[in-house]
Amino acid sequence: MTDFLLELRSEEIPARMQDKARDDLARLFAAELGKAGLAAGSLVTYATPRRLVLIARDLPAETQAVSEELKGPKASAPPQALDGFLRKTGLTREQLVERDGVLYAVTDKPGRATTAVLAEAIPAIIRGFPWPKSMRWGAASASTESLRWVRPLHGIVALFGEELVEVEIAGIRSGFATFGHRFHHPGQITIGSAADYVEKLRACHVIVDQDERRALIRERATALAAGAGLVLVQDEGLVAENAGLTEWPVPLLGRFDADFLTVPPEVIQLTARVNQKYFVCRDADGALANAFVCTANIEATDGGAQIVEGNRKVLAARLSDARFFYETDLKTPLDAQAAKLANIVFHEKLGTVADKVDRVAKLARWLVEEGIVQSPSPLVGEGRGPLASASGKGEGDSASLTTPPHPSAPSALPPSPTRGEGMTLADRAERAARLAKADLVTGMVGEFPELQGLIGGYYAAAQGEPREVAEAVRDHYKPVGQGDDVPTAPVTVAVSLADKLDSITQFFAADLRPSGSKDPFALRRSALGVVALILDNGLRFPLGRVADRAVLDFFADRLKVQQREAGVRHDLIDAVFALGGEDDLVRLLARVHALQAFVATEDGANLLAGYKRAANILKKEGHAPAGDGAVQALGYTPEPAEAALIAALDAAEPAATAAVAAEDFEGAMAALASLRAPIDAFFEGVIVNDPDSAKRAARLALLDRVRAAVHAVADFSKIEG
Repeated sequence: MTDFLLELRSEEIPARMQDKARDDLARLFAAELGKAGLAAGSLVTYATPRRLVLIARDLPAETQAVSEELKGPKASAPPQALDGFLRKTGLTREQLVERDGVLYAVTDKPGRATTAVLAEAIPAIIRGFPWPKSMRWGAASASTESLRWVRPLHGIVALFGEELVEVEIAGIRSGFATFGHRFHHPGQITIGSAADYVEKLRACHVIVDQDERRALIRERATALAAGAGLVLVQDEGLVAENAGLTEWPVPLLGRFDADFLTVPPEVIQLTARVNQKYFVCRDADGALANAFVCTANIEATDGGAQIVEGNRKVLAARLSDARFFYETDLKTPLDAQAAKLANIVFHEKLGTVADKVDRVAKLARWLVEEGIVQSPSPLVGEGRGPLASASGKGEGDSASLTTPPHPSAPSALPPSPTRGEGMTLADRAERAARLAKADLVTGMVGEFPELQGLIGGYYAAAQGEPREVAEAVRDHYKPVGQGDDVPTAPVTVAVSLADKLDSITQFFAADLRPSGSKDPFALRRSALGVVALILDNGLRFPLGRVADRAVLDFFADRLKVQQREAGVRHDLIDAVFALGGEDDLVRLLARVHALQAFVATEDGANLLAGYKRAANILKKEGHAPAGDGAVQALGYTPEPAEAALIAALDAAEPAATAAVAAEDFEGAMAALASLRAPIDAFFEGVIVNDPDSAKRAARLALLDRVRAAVHAVADFSKIEG
């Protein structure tokens, strides 16, 4: 068995493309070899800025001889059919094999040298490589048939053991030669085989293993920060990006002017990360420090002093720009910024951003005034019951509404004057909603769109808005995905919920709902955010008051997705939702949890089986649900099992209904459990399809009562198993 090395050397491959390129190289290589019946023992891929590498281990020296068989016509077929088959196979009648009256063309193919297979595979891989963006270069680029690659391709190393696999593509011939580090070892080096490739490159200041480069950057940057008494802000995305930009990474720590720390820390971190690919640090108290870690691609003779100084100057220029945007934005009140939203189209069918803001503000106020979102302070109203009295809408003082910074926020907002004294909770929710989108027209968000919301929170606090308002402006986009923190501060909850509900209901009303994998307006994400806000905050919110059936079905689907990781069965959500009228997600989920616990018990499993048997009989007989729960006069003496089921239903039906009304879903399940034995006894001792039509009709009606009693809790027909 022999190892194969393939190096494709080019000009700089963008860091963001390298991981997928490694996966694509392995996939294409395996597919090409698979066509010849070859498979490597293992595949290893590497990527640096200047090379894409594959090592295939344990390949045989040649492919196995194979016998291919093609079925032809019957031996008794007309001559025309036989002639056509012979032309197709290139064989004569005497060369065909006859088995069971059928002719077969059997072709023995000898084994091929693996080098020959590789020589065909390499050009196919290179020409078929799926780069997200690629280019042509040189004089040949005048033709659309010329080679395309992510950047100009300069060299190919293709070695099977110590043997060169000779290929040529677009004038580039394979060979034994490659190049080391652009500065430390710019000369040509010779590779002997896959066995010495990694270490020869390392000796020439190239670490080909991206995981090794990442570990080096991560560990050295952390150590540099610790050596300065600081803590590195960990950022795996930045680790990967720096590893993709360097072949010999050398992290270096530098300092910037502490005066820049007057700018919000998130702005500094984003400036350093996005524009310069630098890590930032925090001091022992958790505050952002005036330090950065850059990653050089060279070991400088001065220990990196000039590199650090050059990077400090570039960062200072970027931070000066950020400070200019910040200070300039602060000169314009958020109210004035918000007025500009009337000039921005939100969607051609839904008006401007100002129109959306107006809708969200009204909905946020309504959510508070209806008692759906309430202050946690006992002075402002206790409990979170559905549609609670609006008598305590939020007349508490500012202190009672103050919440700590959101857990995911890198830092707290600066203190703001208590300008909101006398404002109700509804006033604060509406005020926050009217300011929430104002930062979209600021210079800072124009430069860094990632800061929308967050920077608005800083501006609101700096301009004297109540803390709850500023925090709501900052966090109203949350949660933005699975695992993101869910707001709990009442004002933030009201604005976030209103913003997401408005997007969903408005786009649905305009018939712009998601379809298949397409969701251009991120409505699925918004719905997951609504679900998380309602469930995490225990909001008793009948969604039917703001959404039609199509939207409710959409929420049901998102709820199933959201609850999947929690181990909640999707069919049980369907079973409760299918009954209709259940649009309170907190109550619905409590019902589902009780149902899931119940069907896992012996009583639950047996009742489910009995229900399905009853439902199947009713379906077969074409017996539609009565729907009124009426008890029919039998007109005959019931059999003991029949009478026992009637008595059990007489007790269980009102008990289950009352328990559901009281939201005692465990009690409702217990009431249903009392039906299990009587139903089993009924099917064992009673003939439903009795020859007597009166008895048959009464017993079908009795089974309908069973179905109706169960449906008081959930539609068991939706339950799998």
